[in-house]
Amino acid sequence: MRRAEVIAEAAIALLVERGMRGLTHRAVDEAAGLPPGSTSNLARTRAALLELTLAHLTEREAALLTPLLADGPPVDADTLAELLARLAHLQLTAGHDRTVARYELALEATRRPELREIYDRAGRRFREAAAAVLAAAGSSDPVRHGHRLVAFVEGLLFDAVAGAGAEPTPEDLRTGLRELLRGMLG
Repeated sequence: MRRAEVIAEAAIALLVERGMRGLTHRAVDEAAGLPPGSTSNLARTRAALLELTLAHLTEREAALLTPLLADGPPVDADTLAELLARLAHLQLTAGHDRTVARYELALEATRRPELREIYDRAGRRFREAAAAVLAAAGSSDPVRHGHRLVAFVEGLLFDAVAGAGAEPTPEDLRTGLRELLRGMLG
């Protein structure tokens, strides 16, 4: 693993464990098992460390989509609901820490324009992918539907991770997504 990845992974772990206040260059060095000053050499400022972490996190989350779309985009609501339910469940289980860290960074991005830019660019990437998949599935308004689909999934994830809701079962996810997608796709 490259040093930047080691640092970003340690930063993600710290965000989950300690929150934004616990994310310091020194703490990242310690968590990553690196000599003091290693994180500062790669990411001089706090903003640079946050940007590095968010960029890495975005790449890791985007990589989850690749194997799920290996056979091409699904063209019906039920298949798409199944695929998205698996992805959401993965983000709530194996990807739980990345999901929590992303929400920590999302809130920080509301106060840091440089981080907001990265966060918005990543969001566009996911909304564009959703629009493309929905267009292939026959959506009459894939851009609008793509935005709504991403918002729906994000709402489910946030509610399960940080809200008052219980973690949905895979069947709960499939059912909710199937209902939403059937409404969008007819």
